[in-house]
Amino acid sequence: MDDELTALVDALGSVERAVALTGAGVSTASGIPSFRGEDGVWGRGFSPRDFELGRFEADPAGFWRDRLELHETMLSDDVAPNAAHEALAALEADGVLDAVITQNIDGLHGAAGSASVIELHGSANRVVCRGCGRQFDAAPARERARDGEIPPTCVECGGILKPDVVLFGEELPREAYREARRLADDADAFLAVGSSLVVEPAASLPVRAARTGRLLIVNRDATPHSSRADVDLRGDVTDVLPRVVERLRAD
Repeated sequence: MDDELTALVDALGSVERAVALTGAGVSTASGIPSFRGEDGVWGRGFSPRDFELGRFEADPAGFWRDRLELHETMLSDDVAPNAAHEALAALEADGVLDAVITQNIDGLHGAAGSASVIELHGSANRVVCRGCGRQFDAAPARERARDGEIPPTCVECGGILKPDVVLFGEELPREAYREARRLADDADAFLAVGSSLVVEPAASLPVRAARTGRLLIVNRDATPHSSRADVDLRGDVTDVLPRVVERLRAD
């Protein structure tokens, strides 16, 4: 791994514009289970069909009951950023990264101090009104739902509140995806971290970036884009990324 780590540090230290894409592998060390895999939530009695946009529209009360259970399974109250989140925030603060594009909905990049975060799949920390479009903090809405207001409604217009995350059958937020593509196209280095790179359309971003820049991958397992990567480092992101920060600061 030492050769790959050196190549990764050299690549990030020699470019003007670098961005990162993060997936579930960045948050699992914080105790947040991934959706897929042996220990994923889809193997714990939850079904993707229960979290489709059509289900929310047809049965918002049932959707919210299942959503509360899913939220409590995935995001405990004491969940916190880990060393990988903190390292990415440090890379941005040091001027190495321009932004973090994330597939995660847990808000931990912002909590760790990353200032420029593109949330491709939205955020579990927000809800949005289907009537007026206003956004609100999700915690009070979840509390009202637990107390029996199923589904919770907008305090402004009475519309039904929806978790501000991308459901199955729902398109990515247009502005977020447009900005992610722009960042990928403009990047001299694109760092994909803790992502299997199989979920579209996010998985297309490394392909775009590799056309004109360097593709750098840090993940435990091989990805469909490992063969095209300039650096493909197999390792624990909570170990690798802090070492990258340390090496870059030492140079």
